Amino acid sequence: MASFPITVDAANGEVTLEEQPTRIVSLSPTATEMLFAIGAGDQVEAVDKDSNFPAEAPTTDINGFEPNIEAIAGYRPDLVVASNETGNLEKSFEALGVPFLLQPAAATLTDTYAQLEELGDATGHAGEADEVVDGMKEDIAEIKSSLPELDEPLTYFHELDDTYFTATSKTFIGQVYGILGLENIADEAKGAGSGYPQLSAEYILRADPDLVFLADTKCCNQSPASVAKRPGWDQLSAVREGGVISLDDDIASRWGPRVVDYLRTVAAAVEEAAMIE
Repeated sequence: MASFPITVDAANGEVTLEEQPTRIVSLSPTATEMLFAIGAGDQVEAVDKDSNFPAEAPTTDINGFEPNIEAIAGYRPDLVVASNETGNLEKSFEALGVPFLLQPAAATLTDTYAQLEELGDATGHAGEADEVVDGMKEDIAEIKSSLPELDEPLTYFHELDDTYFTATSKTFIGQVYGILGLENIADEAKGAGSGYPQLSAEYILRADPDLVFLADTKCCNQSPASVAKRPGWDQLSAVREGGVISLDDDIASRWGPRVVDYLRTVAAAVEEAAMIE
C-alpha cells in the first residue's frame, strides 16, 4: 500500500501530493493510456478530447492544447497531468491548490519508463507501474531478438502527413525504428537537424526506401493504394514489393505502453521484407 504524502520529481520540478489522488484530470492522451495501464483508471475523473484510448476513458471536450482552467476546475481535480505547459497551467493550478504534473513528449524509451514510474508513484500504483515497465522491456527484447539477421539494414520512410513531413532517427519515433536496425532515409535530408524535415517526392523516389510507414491513415486518409497512385511511386521498391504499411496515427504519435504494439507492427514488416530479400 502506497504511503502519502509523496513528492514526485517531475519535469516541472518537485510535485507533492498530500493524499492519494482520486479525481485525476489528464490533458495528455499518452498520460491517459499510462494511467489506465498501471491500474489507476478508476481514479481518473476526466480526460481531454483526444484521449480516445482505452475505450473506458472518461473523454470530455477539454482541449489539451488550449485548456479551459474553469472547465477543468469544475471536475474538482486533485491531480492534473499534462504534456504541454500551455498558458501557465502550473501557476493556474498552483493558485487553485491542485498538484500539476508535467510529462512532456518523450525523447527516448527511457523517458517513457520514467514517466510511467512517476505516475505510479503519484497515484499509489508504483508496483503496477514497475510491472508495466518490466513487461515492456521484456517484450521489446523479445521482438528485437526474433528478427532475422540481414546483410544490410533495410531503409524506411515514416510519413507524418501527405505533404511528406517525416521524423529522423534523432526523434522518439526514429529511435523506435532504430531498435530494430532500420535505416532512416530522412537523416541526410535538408532540414534534418530539426528532427522533422519535409521531404520532396523526388527525394523519396531517389532514396527508394525498402519500407514506407504511413502514420497519416486517419488524418490524411492515406493507404497503400493511395500511395501507389502517386506519380512515380509505383516504381518504389516498397510499393512494388508490398512494403507500404498502414499505421494507427494515434499509436504512432504517442509514447506510452502501446509502443510495444507499434514495434510488433514494424517487426512484422521487417520479417516480410527480409523474406523477399
